[in-house]
Amino acid sequence: MVTQTPAWVLNDQQGIESLQLADNPVSTPKDDEVLVKVHAASLNYRDIVIAKGEPQLPFFTPGVTPCSDGSGTVTAVGSKVKSFKAGDRVCTHLVSGLSSSSAPTFTDINSGLGQHLDGTLRKHAIFHESALVPMPPSLSFLEACTLTCSGLTAWNALFGLDGLVPGEGTTVLVQGTGGVSIAALQFAIAAGSTVIATTSTEAKAERLRSLGAHHVINYRTSRDWGDVAKSLTHGRGVDIVVDVGGLSTLPQSFKAVRTNGLIAVTGLLGHAEDQAAVPTILECLINACTARGILLGTRDQFHAMNRFIEDKGIKPVVDEEVFDFLEAKEAYRYLEQQKHFSKVCIQLE
Repeated sequence: MVTQTPAWVLNDQQGIESLQLADNPVSTPKDDEVLVKVHAASLNYRDIVIAKGEPQLPFFTPGVTPCSDGSGTVTAVGSKVKSFKAGDRVCTHLVSGLSSSSAPTFTDINSGLGQHLDGTLRKHAIFHESALVPMPPSLSFLEACTLTCSGLTAWNALFGLDGLVPGEGTTVLVQGTGGVSIAALQFAIAAGSTVIATTSTEAKAERLRSLGAHHVINYRTSRDWGDVAKSLTHGRGVDIVVDVGGLSTLPQSFKAVRTNGLIAVTGLLGHAEDQAAVPTILECLINACTARGILLGTRDQFHAMNRFIEDKGIKPVVDEEVFDFLEAKEAYRYLEQQKHFSKVCIQLE
């Protein structure tokens, strides 16, 4: 039985330099807990925000191990654990204690892995049984560690609303080349949709095309990219917009979406250049569309996503720069500087 494990900890919120390497104790799993040997972890912008103590996520538990996303192998289980056994390969779910069909709230997320509960930047980890799901058998640990937040959010954005899901004859608009957008592109392509993607460089545009994007718009040279996206549908508008920017992208998302279409609001990454142009809820009335906020997804949705990944042979995209465990700070900086394409991952084993 492992009694200590190397772990990164966050003792304060003064930025990336607040991350410190430590040896943390590892206890025997309680009745409803699972001990996991963590093989890989991936970063989200949330992790940077927590490290900096920015207004969106100002509170944390001092000494917490950061990061919510990871994959690994079960090495021991508590006496009441029914879903897992030693040797199982698993992914983390950010929140624990919820039923399999319960949708996480902001409160759940703010009390979840990497903020108030110890996360995945440690070589051995104890998790509540409900914070784990079996990983898709065909994936590597690096590929699987991308699913916790980005993959599940993208899945919920596309398939979480009955009656409006991607498929043949539908058009999906994704924004940029972050983890949610790339996962959404892959899922939509696999479902048979036409995908329109936006980006800022030709190099990234080529990578988007190589992943199957049918149309790519450079949002730096086409400032009204929402109108351009709509024109690519012969004026009808796109069926689903996966919006990751929030204030900076929603005005164009409303221009792109069709009547009775869906804008899945998944992120708050952008800032409004013109506060007067920030849409209000009335834009849904004016454009006769639905705007739906997305906060991760349920464990049931996680299972459904994993089955789809297996059925369609999807391989989640990992950035070409993979960091070692001791390079965690460098991985954070790489993400902060927006050098990445899709997911920034850390190899633990």
